[in-house]
Amino acid sequence: MLDAIRKNGVTLAVFAAITTGMTAVVNTVTKPTIAHQTALQQKVLLDQVVPPELYNNAIQKECYVVSNPALGNAAPHHLYVARKDDKPVAVAIETIAPDGYSGAIMMIVGANFSGTVYGTRVVEHHETPGLGDKIELRISDWINSFNGRQLKGADDATFAVKKDGGTFDQFTGATITPRAVVNAVKRTTLYIETLPGQLASLPACGESNE
Repeated sequence: MLDAIRKNGVTLAVFAAITTGMTAVVNTVTKPTIAHQTALQQKVLLDQVVPPELYNNAIQKECYVVSNPALGNAAPHHLYVARKDDKPVAVAIETIAPDGYSGAIMMIVGANFSGTVYGTRVVEHHETPGLGDKIELRISDWINSFNGRQLKGADDATFAVKKDGGTFDQFTGATITPRAVVNAVKRTTLYIETLPGQLASLPACGESNE
């Protein structure tokens, strides 16, 4: 019986070693492909919030780290600079609406330094299906309401949902979600306007303790 136990133990150990080795090989082989697909998806997202015809640099390589309460929390956020012939013309920046109906709403906002929003996308949320999830492009085109919108300063009352006197539609039975998104885009756009003088001193992605 002891011999059988030892034999089974050796078999299991060999099987575990083989499985671990195979997993390592598969990971090594597929890692470049996964990284490539991730980069492609990121580029598509960036081009949705900053039109590619506006810039001619490798925007993904112009990644910097910023931290400001305007972005929804004090955590580090990634910022991507779009340049035209080396001149900064816009940024795409990760931001958060912390006051969604079901928690934080993760977004990316693209805008220039004069208050024009080029685009906004929600990348993660937990809002109610059939109500708050209309902030997703695959559910509704509401998020495109930000495209080309000009924010005229912190006191621009039009940059709000209609229930609050603004011009953005709210959702039937769900005002909290769109209000949170509109307010976050407004705060983020105002912050973007302050960035031109800071770009040269921002830490690059991977060089900070993010």
